[in-house]
Formats: sequence, structure tokens, C-alpha cells
Amino acid sequence: MMLREPYGISELGLGKIFPENLFVAKDIIEDLEKLRQSALQAGFSLKVESAFRSFEKQLSIWNRKAFAELPLLDKNGELIQKLPENEEEMMYCILFWSALPGCSRHHFGTDIDVSDASAVSENYEVQLTPQECNGIFAPFHEWLSECIASEKSFGFNRIFEPGRGKIQPEKWHLSHLPTARKIQDSFSIDTLKAIYEKTDIACKNAIIENLEKLLDEYVYPYFI
Repeated sequence: MMLREPYGISELGLGKIFPENLFVAKDIIEDLEKLRQSALQAGFSLKVESAFRSFEKQLSIWNRKAFAELPLLDKNGELIQKLPENEEEMMYCILFWSALPGCSRHHFGTDIDVSDASAVSENYEVQLTPQECNGIFAPFHEWLSECIASEKSFGFNRIFEPGRGKIQPEKWHLSHLPTARKIQDSFSIDTLKAIYEKTDIACKNAIIENLEKLLDEYVYPYFI
């Protein structure tokens, strides 16, 4: 049985992947390595840029964006020059590219962000932007699309697709759906609300007041 937290997998259910030294759900490691080997055979070097992320880590990202300690990007991936004037506007700006703590699929341990290490130098800092996907990583993502379409992606699929929910499309984000679905089934809005009420999270009032609508637009559409 998979060990769970109220919003994701328990850290006891995680295993480390190499060479990235990142953690994912133990149940996806075998299929991830199969996908990595398939990429190598096609001439790519699949690198996991981001994997499991704790609630505390996502909270840090959220709060730092709210206080301009991390870049805040618009829906096109461009830097927002003038920061929002109220917390509801700020909340929606952060949601362009960052999930609410407790709602990130990275809490599941089943979702990863990927790039092609063979397409860039060792010193290149991957940004995970649409510009990269349509530029230096375009051949890699075309290959991924073919794998997914032909059901040769070992259970991995893209979640953030055009026309689905309010989150901007992310070609780099893959979810191991057979495993993710086991965690989605236990998601609870009441538990999440109770967590927010006790958490020092930026835009707290706006989040709690709009929580049901936020989940309908930014969470439930991706429970596929």
C-alpha cells in the first residue's frame, strides 16, 4: 500500500533516482528508467530537473514569488515588471506557473520535469520555459509526443495541456498516471483548507475565500 500525506505521498514511499539525486515515488522508478533508456536509444539524454517536492518547499517557492524574491512570470513566460497591487491579483499571477502548496502534483512523487541534457552544455541552467521547449529542446519534446501518442511512454503522460484547466501548458511536466491516480483519489478540500488556516502562506485570505473555485480551475481538471 502506498503511504500518503493528506495532499500527496509520504516521504517513506520515496526512492532516490540517479544521477540527479532526486526523490520520486518508488513505484515509478522502474518505468522512469525504461523511459530514460528509450530516450538514449533515440539519441536523447533525459534529465529529471525536478521531482518530488514537499509542502514546505512549495510553500517557500510560493511565498518568495509573492514577495518578489523569485521572478514572477506572465502567462507567456515573460517577467512581470509591475507587481500586482492586491493579494488576489498576486495569487492568480503566481498560479500562472506555480501550484498552490498542497496542490502541486510534485507532492505526489509521481510527476517530474524533464529536459534533454545532450542538447545543452553542462553549465547551461535549464529554465523550463515554453521558449526552451520550442527551441533547444524541441526535438526531444517531439520525440516525447510521439512516445505518448503511440503509448510507448511507460505510463508517463503530459498533464498540463492546452485547453485543460487554467494552468499554462508545460511540455516538460510528465506524470506517471497509473500511480498518480492512486493519490488523487484521497485528495480532500477540507483537509487542505484546515492546513492553510494554520500555515503562514502569502495571499492566505484570497486562497481560502476562493479555494473551491481554485480547485475547480487549477487542480481537478488534471485529475485524469
